[in-house]
Amino acid sequence: MQTPPQPARRQSLAAARLKKHADYQRAYAASRKRQSASMSWFLALQPAPCAYIEPPAGPRVGLTAGKVIGKAHERNRIKRRMKEALRRHTGLLPQGCDLILHPRRIVLTLEFAKLEAEVVRILQQAKAEAARLHSQTLKRPPAQPVRPEPAL
Repeated sequence: MQTPPQPARRQSLAAARLKKHADYQRAYAASRKRQSASMSWFLALQPAPCAYIEPPAGPRVGLTAGKVIGKAHERNRIKRRMKEALRRHTGLLPQGCDLILHPRRIVLTLEFAKLEAEVVRILQQAKAEAARLHSQTLKRPPAQPVRPEPAL
């Protein structure tokens, strides 16, 4: 007897989300703004693990849609469209990085295939930028501890 084929499992963005305000602020401070046709985005390396900061499990992504974009139902629709486009391509998220996307109002009326292509292009650019950032941090010599001069 044959078993029916299992439906494809939906990947969730829940584990890959930026959740804390402090994480957003750190990512904004550690990155520069980049532009695309339908959104702007920020990419920052995740903090190194230490005693008081729990290391993130993997790459994380955040979405913001401010009131300037439109009313609540329009902002929610934009975020739903963005989440679906990201969910389909979670494998392209750059490892060891936090990515924040700021969609513009055009995302509301943009054809979904074009939005998805734009998201894929941004994720590929972010992956290349993350590789460059990681190589820069590996080339830097470790910081030398500052030793106080002996008191006389």
